[in-house]
Amino acid sequence: MSTIAANLQAVEATITAATEAAKRPRSGVQLLAVSKTFPMEAVLEAIAAGQRAFGENYLQEGVEKIAAVARAQPDADIEWHFIGPIQSNKTRPIATSFAWVHTVDRVKIAQRLSEQRPPEMGPLNICLQVNISGEATKSGATPAELPALARQVASLPNLRLRGLMAIPEAQSDPALQRAAFSKLRALADSLRADGLDIDTLSMGMSGDMEAAILEGATIVRVGSAIFGSRHYD
Repeated sequence: MSTIAANLQAVEATITAATEAAKRPRSGVQLLAVSKTFPMEAVLEAIAAGQRAFGENYLQEGVEKIAAVARAQPDADIEWHFIGPIQSNKTRPIATSFAWVHTVDRVKIAQRLSEQRPPEMGPLNICLQVNISGEATKSGATPAELPALARQVASLPNLRLRGLMAIPEAQSDPALQRAAFSKLRALADSLRADGLDIDTLSMGMSGDMEAAILEGATIVRVGSAIFGSRHYD
């Protein structure tokens, strides 16, 4: 068994234990393997181990990797998620290459994605990024901005508003981790109460996925626990 396959098994065990503790079905949490900075070969190893959903943060790298994986595994049904910052002049390749976008935080970006999404590809699944911890260095809409943003995005053609995403301030205390995720869950509950049909909470990474699952995460974004430590140039 490859290292990546073994790591995927370990992450799967963690997710299963967390869903059992939360009295939730395992099927209610999707594992998104964050493959940014790792080569196509690492993605192919994960595919061989059964992983089918991958997240990319960097647009050019992601688009190139999507094409390379499609050439290497033309029959594999792979779902690609864009989870990085979005520049307004870079929306077209996101709209034409990915199935999900987790980092929409303003109407202008959503409008461009809507206009540039090929209708034959079906709606682009959208999560709104929320700056849940109020950090100056983090992207995301504020909780106060969220209701109006959600209504506007939900009305756009070629998009499907699925839910919310957040990257809370890093905490080692599980109680503090859960508190931040609980805030995001409450925001999603409020949007549903206002009539928006959303079903997704993209929250939790390698270091806090258990806390996120206990608070209702439906997608956990896991990179280093699967692929190992990243080395940036």
